[in-house]
Amino acid sequence: MNRIFSGMQPTRQLHLGNYLGALRNWVSLQDQFESIFCIVDLHALTLPQDPAVLLGNTREVTAAYIAAGIDPERCVIFNQAAVAAHSELAWILSCHTPMGWLNRMTQFKEKAGKHRENAALGLYAYPVLMAADILVYKATHVPVGEDQKQHLELARDIAGAFNRNYNQEFFPLPEPQILGEATRVMSLRDGTKKMSKSDESDYSRINLTDDADTIALKVRKAKTDPEPLPEKAEDLEKRPEADNLVTIYSALADISKQDALDQFAGQQFSGFKGALVDLAVAKLAPISTEMNRLMSDVGEIDRILRIGADKANAIAAANLADIKDIIGLLRP
Repeated sequence: MNRIFSGMQPTRQLHLGNYLGALRNWVSLQDQFESIFCIVDLHALTLPQDPAVLLGNTREVTAAYIAAGIDPERCVIFNQAAVAAHSELAWILSCHTPMGWLNRMTQFKEKAGKHRENAALGLYAYPVLMAADILVYKATHVPVGEDQKQHLELARDIAGAFNRNYNQEFFPLPEPQILGEATRVMSLRDGTKKMSKSDESDYSRINLTDDADTIALKVRKAKTDPEPLPEKAEDLEKRPEADNLVTIYSALADISKQDALDQFAGQQFSGFKGALVDLAVAKLAPISTEMNRLMSDVGEIDRILRIGADKANAIAAANLADIKDIIGLLRP
């Protein structure tokens, strides 16, 4: 059976964009693949972290996975730092990765900005650790957003270089899985910006921890324009806020944007928002309720993570042992 690997950073709260762009798709993928889902806490260290907050966020993301429908009985759920093979393989792969490949990574350029000389090595080497995350499990498929597609291409390049260097077809070349229409959910306050955990305004996003009343309030306060909803989806292209709300509605209803417009064309946003509130609350409030229930027993979350780490270690350790044999490293 093909194996899928993906993960999210435990940085602040997960939101609607994370759910529609990733989590919801992972839930369906667990029926098609052997599934490994990670909370990538080592990647989070590329930014300054408060230890207590990082620990709490790791547990909260775990709760979000489970509340959204990822089954720990059928999938492996664990935190990255609990499996040392990720870091060990990252070093090995970094010794097989040309600097020129990393210099082409656009995310480093964007995040480091004008202060590249002061950027941490971890931020620069982030894509190699991501490659190790995937390759240590010999994953065949990786669900990614557009912003991570370049990093997956690098993982494929690194895997191919390793295979050629040692004349073995050891690593599969992982295939991207880009799923769902709402892969880019935009801010509720500015339809030209992606919905983000880091936005200062909490009204820019719907957090997966928001209760029904908060979800309703944020939808009602979402920025719109004065025009009624159009008849055709292409007429939304120059109306970013309108396009965003219709995209969210269609994604939550699991229909196309055109199907959504067939229901609401000609209506003002006041009426459409009422329907969107009802739909968003119906889909998201149960996740929030279940997350809160899970977070009331962190011991149970930690138990799930330990079991998942044991399963992940069993796979990763065996593959790492084979890698060491291939490259000539003595092991116990």
